[in-house]
Amino acid sequence: MKKNKIALNFLVLTLIVSSFIACDSDFNNLESDVLNSDVATNFDIKNESYDVITYTNALGPVQSNSGIGLSTLGIYDDNYGRVTSSFVSQVSLSTYSPTFLGSANELQIDSVVLTLPFFSGVTNVDEDNNITYNVDSILPEGDTYNPIKLSIYENGYFIRDFDPGADFNEAQTYFSDKTATNSETIAPLEGTPLTFVENPTDVNHISLNSSGNINISKKGFILTETIEGEDGEEDNTTTTYAPPGIRLKLDHQFWEDKIINREGEAVLSNANNFSEYFRGLYFKAEAVNDDGSHLILNTNSTSSNVTIYYTTTTITQDDNGEDVITEEHKNFAINFSGNKINFFENSFNTPISDGDETLGDERIFIKGGEGSIAKIKLFNGENIDEDDDTMNAFENWKNEFVETENGKFKSIKRLVNEANLVFYVDQDYLGQSGLYGPEREPNRLYIYDLDNKLPLTDFFVDVTNNSLPNLSKYNHLGPLQRVDDESNGDGIKYKFRITEHINNLLLNDSTNVELGLSVALNVNLEELAQPEVKTNDGSTKTTPISSVLSPRGTVLHGNNSADDSKKVYLEIYYTCLGEDCEDEE
Repeated sequence: MKKNKIALNFLVLTLIVSSFIACDSDFNNLESDVLNSDVATNFDIKNESYDVITYTNALGPVQSNSGIGLSTLGIYDDNYGRVTSSFVSQVSLSTYSPTFLGSANELQIDSVVLTLPFFSGVTNVDEDNNITYNVDSILPEGDTYNPIKLSIYENGYFIRDFDPGADFNEAQTYFSDKTATNSETIAPLEGTPLTFVENPTDVNHISLNSSGNINISKKGFILTETIEGEDGEEDNTTTTYAPPGIRLKLDHQFWEDKIINREGEAVLSNANNFSEYFRGLYFKAEAVNDDGSHLILNTNSTSSNVTIYYTTTTITQDDNGEDVITEEHKNFAINFSGNKINFFENSFNTPISDGDETLGDERIFIKGGEGSIAKIKLFNGENIDEDDDTMNAFENWKNEFVETENGKFKSIKRLVNEANLVFYVDQDYLGQSGLYGPEREPNRLYIYDLDNKLPLTDFFVDVTNNSLPNLSKYNHLGPLQRVDDESNGDGIKYKFRITEHINNLLLNDSTNVELGLSVALNVNLEELAQPEVKTNDGSTKTTPISSVLSPRGTVLHGNNSADDSKKVYLEIYYTCLGEDCEDEE
């Protein structure tokens, strides 16, 4: 307990320091306790801003079987329009070749419970054992949430692990538009429908409301079980607490026929037989009263499953020939495992189009899921080709900072202290929509090497890395700066520190690659391989993994913004070292 308290105090101290570091002005505070205006004067630190070219790049259907254990479900509305998210998941048995009845005489199913937890953590437990949870996987964020209509079906489509048309052992790719390839549709999905057991008054046990829709809440579930005592003994009552999520009672007949009555058959004997016999469950979300909520579900959790609770009765005879009845309460779990495929249905008000690759755009449209990213060309995008040795904007800039010999780095003229790429949010454009609001603005964006599909070097050297996505890579991938630093304030700008990337261009003769910018659900995931984007011409295209899982979007000022004060720019703070540099006015 003491160690936890020390760790918590250290984290709080880190956050306090970070908050001071993040409070900056564009002209004299440099987001560093080393680089401030006083030190800048002492060390003769200068700064310059450079133009960049930025433009929108629309995405097609995206690979949505990432295998990271996140599944999205529900309705999300913003200024772009509506995204409806559903998913299908394979399932597996907790034990193969299970024994249910065995030597017992009778078996009775007591209940069948489906559990799909949110991502959450405990923040407080009061004296009465009431638990407060921190939940960040319900969108848009708020104190209350709109219900959704949920339908669950036995999946009728066989989900393959490997692509039969590709090289040996190459995994099958599935896309968000319910396709496996340009010619193969993922269908049929809607097999036998599952029936919910209505129990609307038991609000502490299930999510189903009196209208047959799914309530969404940050509250956990209080579960009680009472076993009647025998021969005058007292009843035994136990209380357990389950974290927030979706929890539903299902009609038992389907599961009795599908699982219990198959005891001893080959279909339950191993994973291969079972995956062919029971192809999984399809979860379909729809709006309620033209509204809803968007959920991010932890389908890799051990508590994410369908559990069959049942009682076996064994009748034996004692020495006097009288019946002795023995009851045993048991349970059996069907887990969500294997492939999980998300499907996105976009109903956008205005389709997202590709921007101007040569001149850049006035506005940059960034949207998660089957949406769009931004492409960025530093120094007007010149010298993108490493074989281009002509003198251009990039080479001119490089010659101001370093001396080269035969095209290779020789010595430093200007020492780069810090480099930031700054994007302003176009609040005027966002405000034109009635679905606009600070809670819909993505708190994190992710900048990366578009050519090599990798994070920048700054990503790896950023030590602010922990299990909380909102605090990870905080220095490199600056979170959205909001009005008055309030969590519910309108977004102002994003600032990305790319100092190591700029130094690599100068000192290591790295290629001036094109950069990408996307929405980020969880920046800790970005070291994983990027999912594919489906194309019609056979070209290879990918997008960051956590962007696929986020429905959020924003609009940024581009390099051709009508507001000169909000144009995207690269700022570099440096110290002069060379004689030519010191003679500058």
